[in-house]
Amino acid sequence: MPRTLTILLALVALLLAAPGAEALNARQRTKLEQAQAVFASAVRWSDYEAAWQLVDPKVRTSEPLSDLELARYHQLQVTSYREGGNGSLPDGSVTREVEIGVVNRHTQAERRIRWREQWRWDAEGKRWWQTAGLPDFWEGD
Repeated sequence: MPRTLTILLALVALLLAAPGAEALNARQRTKLEQAQAVFASAVRWSDYEAAWQLVDPKVRTSEPLSDLELARYHQLQVTSYREGGNGSLPDGSVTREVEIGVVNRHTQAERRIRWREQWRWDAEGKRWWQTAGLPDFWEGD
């Protein structure tokens, strides 16, 4: 009996310690799905200005997007955007792994990158913000 009780208590502690995406209420989950769909659509259509507007204002202020960086993004055409499932972090933020295919418009060179979106719930604004910025298509260059 003590072993069963120990296992049961361990499971309860584990569930309480890791709230997970399932801990989101229905409204937050719906808003997350909507925000992720809008962000994914903006990136799919290479509309980086629209995607940038979904990035957390704190990130936009601390790491502003320069005209040169924006010009580099406009050299790329997104060819695919494959989303993985959502995962949660202990601070309540949500992550999602994506694989993005891009073609450089000048060289016609294609590449695929794996990138992690990270989403933060803004309780005051009742919305989700993407906190990872725009995808880094040049990582490793």
